Amino acid sequence: MTAQTVAERRPANRWWWACGRDLARPGLWDAVVAGATLTWVPLVLLLDRGSSLWFQRLLGVGTWVLLLALLRRETPLVRAQVAVVIAFATVVEYTCSPLLEVYVYRLGNVPAFVPPGHGLVYLCALSLGRSALFREQRNRIVVATVVAGAAYAAWGLLLSPRRDVLGAFWFLCLLGFLRWGRSASLYAGAFVIVTYLELLGTWLGTWRWQETDPTGLIAIGNPPSGAAGGYGWFDLAATLAAPSLLLVVRRVRTPRTAEEGARE
Repeated sequence: MTAQTVAERRPANRWWWACGRDLARPGLWDAVVAGATLTWVPLVLLLDRGSSLWFQRLLGVGTWVLLLALLRRETPLVRAQVAVVIAFATVVEYTCSPLLEVYVYRLGNVPAFVPPGHGLVYLCALSLGRSALFREQRNRIVVATVVAGAAYAAWGLLLSPRRDVLGAFWFLCLLGFLRWGRSASLYAGAFVIVTYLELLGTWLGTWRWQETDPTGLIAIGNPPSGAAGGYGWFDLAATLAAPSLLLVVRRVRTPRTAEEGARE
């Protein structure tokens, strides 16, 4: 197809071309990612309520499809970071839920939508953190995050009918990442979405946190107040491991590319 042919077809598809240009704007795309995540994940939690194992698996397929679609417009580094977060989070999920039973899902398993859901939540936090709103209002948003997080942690530790020591510890982790982490805006975004989804998921009964950790020494709220602090560790793992993952992928692909070139 020649450039002239493409130019002739553009007027007939003017709306499509305009949408494509608009979505290419970083600010709008960040809003699309955040909006899609904040719509889909709560919808999945609602649809999962009382569903069967097979329906959970269908929800998992849908979550994977959405995540892969959103990642198509991201850089290779972001894709690698999301992959690391999913791998790390999946290990944590199977260790803490079926094995140690720190928290328990409704059917006693790790639902199929949970691993890709972690990828969506991380991508959403990343999108919020790099959005124009979070960049322009960074200091105010970070202060609001600290104030809201401190109030929530203090309530869980001192006033809640169910004492929450783990939540207070994770809030301290969040403070550390806000101070010394690579992106305070990202952690502020994680606080917003993780806190919202933890409250929604426990309210719907999708999962339930035990009253204490396996040792019986650390009291846990349902949910823990500072759960977003855990995503700081996910981001740290992604930051450290993603470049190495990209390097491995490039080394695997380079011989194939060279071989194909030699055949041509």
